[in-house]
Amino acid sequence: MKSVRFTRFGDPDVLEIVELPDPHPGPGEVRIAVRAAGVNASDWKKRAGLMDRELPQTLGYEAAGVVDEVGDGVTGAAVGDRVVGLSGHGGAQAELAVLSDWTALPASVGFAEAAALPTALETAARGLDRLGVAGGSLLLVNGASGSVGSVAVQLAVARGARVIGTASPAGHAYLRTLGAEPVAYGENLVRDVRALAPDGVDRALDVAGSGVLPELIDLAGGPGHVVTLADFAGAHEHQVTFSRGDGGRALHVLDDLGDLIAGGRLALPRVHTFPLGDVVEAHRTGEAGRATGKLVLINC
Repeated sequence: MKSVRFTRFGDPDVLEIVELPDPHPGPGEVRIAVRAAGVNASDWKKRAGLMDRELPQTLGYEAAGVVDEVGDGVTGAAVGDRVVGLSGHGGAQAELAVLSDWTALPASVGFAEAAALPTALETAARGLDRLGVAGGSLLLVNGASGSVGSVAVQLAVARGARVIGTASPAGHAYLRTLGAEPVAYGENLVRDVRALAPDGVDRALDVAGSGVLPELIDLAGGPGHVVTLADFAGAHEHQVTFSRGDGGRALHVLDDLGDLIAGGRLALPRVHTFPLGDVVEAHRTGEAGRATGKLVLINC
């Protein structure tokens, strides 16, 4: 099968499309013929040598496609099913991928849009779970208009929370469509949030990592009411929880995907697609901030 791989660290040109042996699912896993695979910032961080240091590496942890092989003990999927999910093995940016967690893909959802969802869904749900966001909560999401932040807003609203979200003024109309009350980034953040919530908020989720943890702590009444998904150094400095997947993943949210979409509680993301063979250009576009939606590689 064709797969994205790199054998040395560097700029996007180190990425190659290579032939690798076909993977096969283990117990409880399925293999899919990949129709679309998500690309995330962690991919170019790995490629640049800023994360995992082993070589060679393949890339990709989220994909959508058609089941073509099932492992022992699988009862929730059959060959020919359209599914979307996460690969515990990586290597989903390929013609074939093994998924360790998946859900049926509603007929109304295209493969590219579906492949843009799993990582953002799990990351957002994990942050909300660790904050204990539920009905009646007042939540502040810092970085609410991005791929993870916008999902966090929608999941929190679906749980019955009131949500205030930070974004640039250009993103405020979009946040309102998601059910959030927008405020702008910047030096007036605390003032603007307190104009909407004079007593502050119950919880704060930092998706942007923009150096505002002290302000979030002030608004949420202490570091125990704040979780960051993006500011590791700030979390250590301010005794805030830094949420990462190796501390327990919120895979339960995949089971809710179909109902969230069917119920109009989760808007499908905008996607910026590239053929699998154009992965180098996809990385250049993402790193330069030129993407017009979530980056997705497609196999036609």
